[in-house]
Amino acid sequence: MKLIIGLGNPGKKYQNTRHNVGFLALDYVFKNWLTKQNFSPWKESKKFQAVISEGILNCEKIILAQPQTFMNNSGLSVQVLSSYNKLDANNIIVIHDDLDIEFGKYKIQTNHSSAGHNGVKSIIEHLGTQNFTRVRIGIGRTDKQKQGETVKFVLNKFSLLEKFKLKEVEKNILEELKKILN
Repeated sequence: MKLIIGLGNPGKKYQNTRHNVGFLALDYVFKNWLTKQNFSPWKESKKFQAVISEGILNCEKIILAQPQTFMNNSGLSVQVLSSYNKLDANNIIVIHDDLDIEFGKYKIQTNHSSAGHNGVKSIIEHLGTQNFTRVRIGIGRTDKQKQGETVKFVLNKFSLLEKFKLKEVEKNILEELKKILN
């Protein structure tokens, strides 16, 4: 069994913002590949504090989840999901934004620190390990940004050109997930 988490913040206010790129990428995966594999529609689960979809892929159960706990408390949802499903951390994939990666690029890593990402930090704290796979999607930032400007930046919506470029990144991530899950 695998658990694929897309990080973001719930609510209309945060839709299509840089900080919600994990939600956006997981939606893309759901719409363009996993729905063809008999996945359930998205449904809200109060028990897991997440919106989830479940299905079978290559004879293995896959759970897609978008925590509804807000970014900085994502670990609450991930911990409940992993405990309930008796999952080891190495069966968890977390998709999230990364300021330190250029927009349009991504990195896939396993067993790495949070690198200052509060959502990932929360997951590490709640699981008691960092031994899970991270799909880090670059949202870029300028060297001149100060802390307050960074918060504004991650909560800004994507431009039309960025949305177009993001579709290419999501397509590449979809292919990477296929490899990871095979």
